[in-house]
Amino acid sequence: VQLQASGGGLVQPGGSLRVSCAASRGTFSDYVLGWFRQAPGQEREFVATISRAGKRTYYANSVKGRFTISRDNAKNTVYLQMNSLRPEDTAVYYCAARFANTGYIFLRQDDYIDWGQGTLVTVSS
Repeated sequence: VQLQASGGGLVQPGGSLRVSCAASRGTFSDYVLGWFRQAPGQEREFVATISRAGKRTYYANSVKGRFTISRDNAKNTVYLQMNSLRPEDTAVYYCAARFANTGYIFLRQDDYIDWGQGTLVTVSS
């Protein structure tokens, strides 16, 4: 599957932003999806993941309660709604996909096969 992330931008602390990732070439509903991020000078880290049907989700502790991952299998798109943004959320956000059976989710980067190009989110006043 090919992934194209979009929706990044500049937002003030405390603000909200939704990033999206559209997929092509493949049956979208066969894939577990994840969001990762990489801040300047740091390694890429896990943010959130969602199962094929969207029934299971899991979040990094740093974003739990503020970010929400969702997917629309009819539109071949996964979303990351980010609320109460902080300067430390500034990063390039990447979406990733992994073909899997029903009910699975994945937290490790190495578990994902297909990656989008990333979209930059900057949280600053």
